[in-house]
Amino acid sequence: MISKNLIKFVRSLEQKKIRDRERMFVAEGPKVVGDLMAINKPVAVVATDEWFNANSTTPGHADAVVSNDELRKISFLQHPQQVLAIFRIPEAKPRPDACLHELCLALDRVQDPGNLGTIIRVADWFGISTIFCGNGTADAFNPKTVQATMGSIARVNLVYTDLCALLDTLPQGTPTYATSLSGKDIYEEKLSANGLVIMGNEGNGVSEEVMRRVNRTLLIPNYSLTKGIDSLNVAIATALACAEFRRRK
Repeated sequence: MISKNLIKFVRSLEQKKIRDRERMFVAEGPKVVGDLMAINKPVAVVATDEWFNANSTTPGHADAVVSNDELRKISFLQHPQQVLAIFRIPEAKPRPDACLHELCLALDRVQDPGNLGTIIRVADWFGISTIFCGNGTADAFNPKTVQATMGSIARVNLVYTDLCALLDTLPQGTPTYATSLSGKDIYEEKLSANGLVIMGNEGNGVSEEVMRRVNRTLLIPNYSLTKGIDSLNVAIATALACAEFRRRK
């Protein structure tokens, strides 16, 4: 049975200000919770008997065994998946020099939680361990974002920072890429094994302030024979860009 206080606390973590204050977030489903538990101990677990039995875990003092109906009352999902857990938000590792040695992503005002979660998952797939999230980017620990990562949030270092300030600190000549409709064809350009690849806002792309600080712009060409489509979803564009960078490695 789950206490009213725990229900209230779980629901409050939907709000960013509460997550920031408590430094905690909610994860749901066996895959996401399992990946996070492999790295971090949860603060509390709310799960069905089926989940506890399958995971050989004895409920602790902050945990609760619930029915599917009870889980549905506190879940942020339309169809709850056996388990919900609360974790502490990990301390970010700033690593401003990471892109000197490896390929990193940066996000300029990517606002949709689902897009952000998918990008985190894409980064994990392509072995990109650090994402710099610029001002205006969605909160990575929003329940929708966490769910969209499918557990990858446990393995990717997320650094919230001012992208202009970050770019200003990089040594001259560091490869810095931004996607742009006026950029050069990504499939024809020489790409480096290290550097920073910047993906922009869903509607407006990379901001002028950031664009002025990059030294290379890239275009994912449009092969459509009609004029009905003029842009790609940012998460899809990120996947295509990462795939091409890794293909050249």
